[in-house]
Amino acid sequence: MKIGIIVAMDKELALLLPLMADVSEISVNGFAFHTGKLAGHDIVACKCGIGKVNAAVGALTLIENFHPMMIINTGVAGGTGATSEPARVLDVVLASEIAYHDVWCGPGTVKGEAAGCPARFTCPLPEDIRRQLSVKEGLLASGDIFVDNPDDLRRILDLYPDAKAVDMESAAIAQVCYIKNVPFVCIRVVSDTPGDGGNAAAYENFWQAAPERTFDEVEKLLGLL
Repeated sequence: MKIGIIVAMDKELALLLPLMADVSEISVNGFAFHTGKLAGHDIVACKCGIGKVNAAVGALTLIENFHPMMIINTGVAGGTGATSEPARVLDVVLASEIAYHDVWCGPGTVKGEAAGCPARFTCPLPEDIRRQLSVKEGLLASGDIFVDNPDDLRRILDLYPDAKAVDMESAAIAQVCYIKNVPFVCIRVVSDTPGDGGNAAAYENFWQAAPERTFDEVEKLLGLL
């Protein structure tokens, strides 16, 4: 199966590429795409850049040029500390749903719902596969803001009390996949918890402390597909 993997940052890509074999690089539309093998699949990996526009352009470029059967978005996310089983630093979160926390199309529309799209994007993954992953499942709230203070987090949780984590790219990739009818899965490692004391420091230290095993669940997922 040909699978596209999208990350946002060089630091994330540096954790992924060592897992791949027979890697080569192709440049398309200003993006570097890394093709290779991982867990028996043909992989096309790219760094899209931070934020919704970068994510959408990267996802569309990948889909239209490489025609993957599935796209996986991976990298880091911030844990909200909410829900009965909150996601903590180094926990892996598998998105059961993804929603924008910064979209509103005006009166008569639902906050978080992009025009022509569902209020929440679903990530179809069979139950037998999900059970074999060491993850916490839940809603991922996504938007163009690095969430690092209690006020921003409170606003998001007022909209989505069940949000497990927050990020800046997954909803945009999910929307492109929805439009192009490509199955989409998002699996992210929690780097910090917005609103906690020392949040910014925790985010920076994560990159020093996090071993490559934080991406093991991505490799395990690929092995189960």
